[in-house]
Amino acid sequence: MNVLVDLCIVPIGVGVSLSSYVAACEKVLTEAGLKSSLHSYGTNVEGEWDAVFAAVKRCHEVVHEMGAPRITTTIKLGTRTDRVQSMEDKVRSVQEKL
Repeated sequence: MNVLVDLCIVPIGVGVSLSSYVAACEKVLTEAGLKSSLHSYGTNVEGEWDAVFAAVKRCHEVVHEMGAPRITTTIKLGTRTDRVQSMEDKVRSVQEKL
C-alpha cells in the first residue's frame, strides 16, 4: 500500500540546533530510495508503507546513535485505494484552484 507521510522527528536533549539531525534523517530517506520533500517543519515522504516505516525506524536509530537521549515524532499520513496520487498531485490540485 502506498502512503504519503508528513514526518517531523525532533531530538530532545541535544541543544537548539537540529539541522545535523534533520540532515541525517534526510540521508536515511534518500538511501531508502523514498521520494521526499523537505519543508520548514518536517519532511513529506512518499512510498510503500513498509519501506516508509522502516525508514522512520532507521531515522530514530540514527538520531539516537548521534547522541539524542530522547526523540519525539509527529506523523500525519494518508492512503488511498481509489487511485494513485503523488505529493505533487495533491499540491497541483490546490494550486489549480487558486
